[in-house]
Amino acid sequence: MNLSLFERLNGEGLISNESLEKIKLQSGKKILSVHWELKTILYLGVLLLTSGLGVLVYKNIDSIGHMAVLIFIALVSASGYFYCFKNKPAFSTGKVESPGSFFDYILLLASLCFIIFIGYWQYQYEVFGNRFGLAGFIPMVVFFFTAYAFDHLGILCLAITNLGAWAGIVVTPSKILKENDFNSGTLILTGLLLGILLILAAKASIQKKFKAHFAFTYTNFGMHILFISCLAGLFHFESIYLLWFLLLIGIAWYFYMESVHQGSFYLLLMLTLYSYIGISYTIIHMLFWNMQTFGFYLLCLYFISSGIGLVFFLVRMNKKLKSS
Repeated sequence: MNLSLFERLNGEGLISNESLEKIKLQSGKKILSVHWELKTILYLGVLLLTSGLGVLVYKNIDSIGHMAVLIFIALVSASGYFYCFKNKPAFSTGKVESPGSFFDYILLLASLCFIIFIGYWQYQYEVFGNRFGLAGFIPMVVFFFTAYAFDHLGILCLAITNLGAWAGIVVTPSKILKENDFNSGTLILTGLLLGILLILAAKASIQKKFKAHFAFTYTNFGMHILFISCLAGLFHFESIYLLWFLLLIGIAWYFYMESVHQGSFYLLLMLTLYSYIGISYTIIHMLFWNMQTFGFYLLCLYFISSGIGLVFFLVRMNKKLKSS
């Protein structure tokens, strides 16, 4: 809004002072953006559509037939991919702007239908036999290709999730699928390796300048997987918990340096919370079991003082990151 024009009109006596004040008041208000509201509605639309498809299949499977359902899901997925390949922009190693929100959600719908198709196909007809890893490996490869070909962060998240699921199934198929046992040392070590792999992928993306904007997504998944695996090792391997505690501190130090380098308070907040859990567990393990009653009072003092210290540390670091 051109306020100088209205001020000139006010100076010429064409509009009153009261009207000018109202105009200034209205111009000071920010324009309401519905961008994120529309994106949220579109996301919900895709999720509701895929969820509704699952409910429809579940309630009418006897009358519809498995093959008809599979064909329908395959057609939806193939149609979505065909539309996206036809309208996708040229590939680039840098960030590529999407042709539009509709394009993004058609691609997301096609990808979700594809993984539903693979999972349903395996569940109903066991096309991969006992090779359960293939049911996760094939969607993983397709999703990674899709994420890079169409520059889609949402599909990249699906690909990384499938990578984690595939790695878990490959290393401990019987315990996860038959015994439902997630408390596995092998699974914990696999999580550590997977987290390191994702961090290396983030570093490679930046250094090679190949989809460098994917680096944060890789780092985010890698950070959570590393910390969760390390905490699980701390809880699971009680006889060598101090070694896992030292590993946790090492991982926390790495991400602290990354948070300072990137100026990211999010990384700092996450590493602080995970580290606090690990430190608290170690202190409880050392005090409560060894000192019993007196240790209990020390723990009460620890949680009060550490809670206050944690707040002051985060506030101070937030100011430091903003000023750097």
